[in-house]
Amino acid sequence: MLILQILIDGFAISALYALGALGFTLIFGVSGVLNLAHGAVLVTSAMVAWYVGTNEAAGALAGAASGVLAGVITAFVTYAVVVRPIQRSKAIPEGERELFVLTGTLLWGVMLQIGLGYIFTTTPVTVHQLVSGTVDIMGVRTPTNEILIAVMSWLTLGVLWLVVNRTPAGKRLLAASINPRGLTLMGVELGQVYLLAWGIYGIIAGIAGVLLGSFLGTSSAYIPALTGTAFSIVVLGGLGSVTGTVMAAYVVGYIETLTAYLVSPSLRAVPALLLLVLVLYFRPQGILGRR
Repeated sequence: MLILQILIDGFAISALYALGALGFTLIFGVSGVLNLAHGAVLVTSAMVAWYVGTNEAAGALAGAASGVLAGVITAFVTYAVVVRPIQRSKAIPEGERELFVLTGTLLWGVMLQIGLGYIFTTTPVTVHQLVSGTVDIMGVRTPTNEILIAVMSWLTLGVLWLVVNRTPAGKRLLAASINPRGLTLMGVELGQVYLLAWGIYGIIAGIAGVLLGSFLGTSSAYIPALTGTAFSIVVLGGLGSVTGTVMAAYVVGYIETLTAYLVSPSLRAVPALLLLVLVLYFRPQGILGRR
């Protein structure tokens, strides 16, 4: 029964990790930005969902919707206030802008962490579940909310795949990730493509943040760990590789779940970090990365 429990819990948390890290990958793939405020966007969504959801007149569904909206707003603010000004600054040399963006998003994440702790609380809280109860899976009692989380994560991933591969806007995103200069020569405004990418990122991060908050709880103190986990998954899978990110999310998710059950929950992140170090040493481009 323990093995089945690990398989079920590992699948749910891995699906969540894949969804959360995919937004990180999308932004890097389209605009080359490593957003180190990613964990702050996730926690902002979760904290807003928790706060609104505690109001009985609003309920869990309104809380979840508010959390996703908060994720979108935070994503756009991150782009407009931090990333875009650095990318357009004439005072910063072209070759140093990536470093400035890294530093800027890192500091922005710290500011959001302090702000969330001040406005809400630094004490861990749990976002209200959309559904309650449990289901029996071959003798293992599993929360219905956990099943819903896995299903919603994969539905979101599926919708994103359809948008990117089956719509004109999605094809522009793909073109921007492959050859932005060529896209510009075709008359497409890159600024609009980047806005679209950050909007989609905000929706993905918002959904992932709300679901994570209802599964693992949330706190402003979780921001560094969430950013580190997403970064580890993206690097392990290969920067810019969507398939690699999903594969790496399941590797990390199951390693963490095994560690939590068989060793100690407090050490669940250690083996994944050790694996990341090995990958960086032996295959720095990641599982499916090209750069």
